[in-house]
This record gives sequence, C-alpha cells and structure tokens, in this order.
Amino acid sequence: MNSLTLSNHISEIDRIREFLQENLEGKSFSEEIFYWIELSLVEICINIIRYAYPDGEGTFTLKIWGVENILYFEIRDEGIPFDPTLADPPDLDEIIKTRRKGGFGIYLARKLMDSFEYRRDKKQNVILMSKKLSMKSLHS
Repeated sequence: MNSLTLSNHISEIDRIREFLQENLEGKSFSEEIFYWIELSLVEICINIIRYAYPDGEGTFTLKIWGVENILYFEIRDEGIPFDPTLADPPDLDEIIKTRRKGGFGIYLARKLMDSFEYRRDKKQNVILMSKKLSMKSLHS
C-alpha cells in the first residue's frame, strides 16, 4: 500500500497526478482507464481542498493498493463530516444550459469507478473507491 499526505491547497493536485503516475506506471490498462481513475481522484480531492476545512488549514491522505485484479483508492480527511453518497445527482440539463461549474465531480467519480463508498471513522471522512482491471494489468 502506498500513501501520500497532502495539504488542502489546490497546488497539491499536481502531486496527486504524479503519485498516480508513479504507482500505476507499468500497469497494462488503457489510457482511458487511467484517465477515469485520475479524474475521479482529482475531483474528490478538489472537493476536500475546497470544502473540508472551512476554518483554515488541513490535510488529507490518499492511499493506493491492489488486490488481485482490483485497484483500491482510499481518501481520508479530518474535515467537516460530509457523505458524498448522499449528494443528489446534478441536473445535467441545467449545467449545460447555464454552463455552471461545480456539482459534477462526485457524480463523475461515482459513475467512472466500479465502487464508491463512504464512512465516518473516528472523526475522519473516509472514501473508498475501486476499479477492476484485468489480471494482466496488476502483474505486468
């Protein structure tokens, strides 16, 4: 299991991308799958950066590991409690009509990943996502 601790600053997004590239490099899955994983993680992390710590500084941790043909991604923060699984899906027609930004990241992550779970654990928000890959992908 590989782990990265980040601060709640938007500049950390580059570190997330680098961490993913380092940990998923050499795995033989499509660029499309990598993009879905990257997009899902970045969107969730941006929400943490923007909203988890309204009173100031905070940190969060991203962990990656694989079991057989499944990659797991866990994100933990000690910010305000927020269960993204309870968020209403966005009104896509409204977003398109108004060209409004925001409200789409959680929806994307839930659609692009194979599983998306939330729990509150000892004052921490914990999001666990997974993506199933071919057996070849993890043992290359």
